[in-house]
Amino acid sequence: MPNPLHVVAAAIFNPSGDVLIALRHPDAHQGGLWEFPGGKIETGEDIRHALKRELHEELGINVTQARPLIRIHHNYPDKSVLLEVWRVDAFDGEPHGREGQPIAWVSPQHLPERAFPQANQPIITAVRLPPLYLITPETGRDWDIFLRALDRSLGNGITLVQLRAKTLSASRYKQLAKEALPLCRARQAQLLLNAPPEWVEEVGADGVHLNSMRLMALESRPLPAGRWVAASCHNTSEIAHACRIGIDFAVAAPVLETTSHPGAPALGWEGLRALTEQAILPVYALGGMTPRHLPQAWAQGAQGIAAIGSLWRGEGYQGRL
Repeated sequence: MPNPLHVVAAAIFNPSGDVLIALRHPDAHQGGLWEFPGGKIETGEDIRHALKRELHEELGINVTQARPLIRIHHNYPDKSVLLEVWRVDAFDGEPHGREGQPIAWVSPQHLPERAFPQANQPIITAVRLPPLYLITPETGRDWDIFLRALDRSLGNGITLVQLRAKTLSASRYKQLAKEALPLCRARQAQLLLNAPPEWVEEVGADGVHLNSMRLMALESRPLPAGRWVAASCHNTSEIAHACRIGIDFAVAAPVLETTSHPGAPALGWEGLRALTEQAILPVYALGGMTPRHLPQAWAQGAQGIAAIGSLWRGEGYQGRL
């Protein structure tokens, strides 16, 4: 297949948190489907410049704040595309279809209800995910202290939580999950279980996080659409398997050396970049991460950062991101 068509696309957010989509012209490639606005990057053109140019040409807006969101390679039967997707959080002007295309502002959770080109599916996932993914520490003996700390983290803006409690029995873990779930619901946060996938329905959680051993033992996605399925990945074979069976997002680890595993081999920023380049799904960076690392993680193609200590303590961030 010839060199891929290099395209820039934008997930444009308004102050209400809705995202802008446009309807492709019936005569266009993948016509009649919704898409994230954008277009072809010209030879030698800087990506940021292409983003601003395309959005001005298509929608009549001037981008004032944007950052990388996800980078996707996708092969259609008739062509190959490389999508550079950016998140736009501020712009001047009122968006309108300058080429006659219908546009709509849609809540991120309702995007899966629309028909998009297949290459856009990972973008929909990335748009629905936050930049911070909290992994809980062990509970300790006093669950009240643990649950108060969880509620404090949620109050600081965490909206995606993995309940990781390896020292608990199955019954105690399920009980803790059932107590944590209302706290998450009250803060519009989502709770994933680091546990067997079949516990998700029993507890009523929002999804499962698979360790690499559980991931590699699966031949297909363990939960239906509508429930998150995440996985820990440490190398290219695990990332490839996660993509093959339809995992929603991955956590790449360890990116940096951690105090809990001193001397353990780390991916480094270049290793993280290699995994995000291979992945056709959002990837979080884990290992030595704090919110201050977000710009570096985004620059390497990551969705954001996952962490235990720094997010549990609320380091370096205020409010929702």
